[in-house]
Amino acid sequence: MQPTLHQLKVFETAARYKSFTRAAEELFLTQPTVSIQIKQLSKTVGFPLFERLGKQLYLTDVGEELFATCKGIFEQLDQFEMMVTDLQGMTQGKLRLATVTTCKYFVPRLLGAFCEQYPGIDISLKITNHHQLEQRMLINQDDLYILSHPPQSLELHVQPVVKNPLVVVASCTHPLADQKNIPIQALNQERFIMREAGSGTRQATQTLLNRHKISVEIKLELGSNEAIKQAISGGLGISVLSRHSLNGREYSDLTILDIEHFPIEQQWSVAYLSGKHLSVVAQTFLDYLLSIPMQEKIPWNNFRD
Repeated sequence: MQPTLHQLKVFETAARYKSFTRAAEELFLTQPTVSIQIKQLSKTVGFPLFERLGKQLYLTDVGEELFATCKGIFEQLDQFEMMVTDLQGMTQGKLRLATVTTCKYFVPRLLGAFCEQYPGIDISLKITNHHQLEQRMLINQDDLYILSHPPQSLELHVQPVVKNPLVVVASCTHPLADQKNIPIQALNQERFIMREAGSGTRQATQTLLNRHKISVEIKLELGSNEAIKQAISGGLGISVLSRHSLNGREYSDLTILDIEHFPIEQQWSVAYLSGKHLSVVAQTFLDYLLSIPMQEKIPWNNFRD
C-alpha cells in the first residue's frame, strides 16, 4: 500500500463532512476530482471506503479505521508544523480563523494591520453563521474563533475583545425616527426584520423583548445584515443590528432609533478549544488582538443616530 498524502487528505476531508461536495469546496477541487482520488485510494487499500444509502454517505468499517488513522497522521503533521514555526521565529506560518458574519465589519481591518507586522503569515479566514461555526469547533477545524455567544456545550477558553452594541435601526422616514427617549413599549406590534434563528443578535433581541413583554410582527427572517439593511431601506420594517454593521456611507437613509433599554451591550469574544496547544502564530495573533485599544477596534463614522 502506497497511498499519497494528497489522497489521504482528500479522504479525511470527505470523511469528516460525509460529503464529496463539501470536501471539494474546502480543498478547492472539483467534485469529480475528489471522487477520482477516493476511488484510487479505495483501489490501493483493496476495500471500499464509503457506501451510499439513499442520499446519505457513510464510511465502511475499513473507512472508519482509515479515517481514525488519517486524523492521527494530520494531527502529528500539525504538531510538526508548529515546531518548525517555533524554530523559524515567526518568519512564516499559517493562521486559521473562523468568525460569525457580523465580524466581517472589523476583523479584516485588524488582520490587515497584523499582516503588515508579520508579512510571512498565511491567513485563512472563514466567515459563517453561529451554527456552522459551532460545527467547525466540534471538529477542531481552526485555530481561533471570534463570536458573540460561545456555545455552552463546548469547553472553551474565551476572552472578550470588542464591544458589540446592538441598536434598533429604521428608515429615516419611520414615524419614530426623530423622537428621543422612546419607551420600549413603542415597539409593540412593529414590523421586524430578524436575523435567522440561532444568531446571537436574534437571541439577545428576543430575550430583551420577552423580558418587557413586547410582541412584534416578524415580517422577514434574513441571514445577512446587508440584506436586512436593504429591507429596512425598502420600508419592510425595522430591525436590531450590530452597531459595527452600520459603518460606511451607503445607507444614508437609515437611522438608529433612541429606544429605551438599547443599545443591548454585547461583546465579541475570541475563543479556542480547552486543551488545544496554540501554535506560535495563533498565540501571537491572540496577544495582538488583546493588546489593541478598544477605540482602535471600533472607528465609528458619522452614521446618523
